[in-house]
Amino acid sequence: MDLFAEPQLPLANAELSFYPDWLDAATAAQWLQALVAQTPWQQPRLVIYGREVTVPRLVAWYCDADVRYGYSGFTHETLPWTPLLAHIREDLEQRLGQRFNGVLLNYYRDGQDSMGWHSDDETELGRNPVIASLNLGGTRRFDLRRVGENRIAHSLPLTDGSLLVMAGATQHHWQHQVAKTRSLCTPRLNLTFRLVRPTHEH
Repeated sequence: MDLFAEPQLPLANAELSFYPDWLDAATAAQWLQALVAQTPWQQPRLVIYGREVTVPRLVAWYCDADVRYGYSGFTHETLPWTPLLAHIREDLEQRLGQRFNGVLLNYYRDGQDSMGWHSDDETELGRNPVIASLNLGGTRRFDLRRVGENRIAHSLPLTDGSLLVMAGATQHHWQHQVAKTRSLCTPRLNLTFRLVRPTHEH
């Protein structure tokens, strides 16, 4: 990683930092293979606007013992940290100076797996959450739009071994998505580390 490169993306009312070379290719490939094989993947059904839909990707939620996290009427089954995920968390915490107590894994098997428009603004994430998003495998386009608008304001390719950090007021003013694509896509694994307030603090 080039520590002297300017990682900040120039978006108003947002704190977005992008590190395209956070991981070397060999480490990224090793982690991708291990995590895809080790993870007990789920494909939950959510209730969105009163309609039940199947999540168009595979997911898993690893966290500290006292942490619960959910959205759209669904609460993730909690999994204990694996040695590899604990190692990745420790590395991120040391290099970013930010504590994390949970990680959501999203596995995009091909271009038809996707993530719809949303903000990471659940109450249990606190007012200005820090979300560290580590990308392994195939490149997918990450779109951003202002809350209340339909037009995509900014896009960036989330490449193998890259890290995107969203902080500050980003989630108040911006939504993001990973859209479906007809382009040929190799499988992509996304790890989003976050700090969830324990249930007894609510």
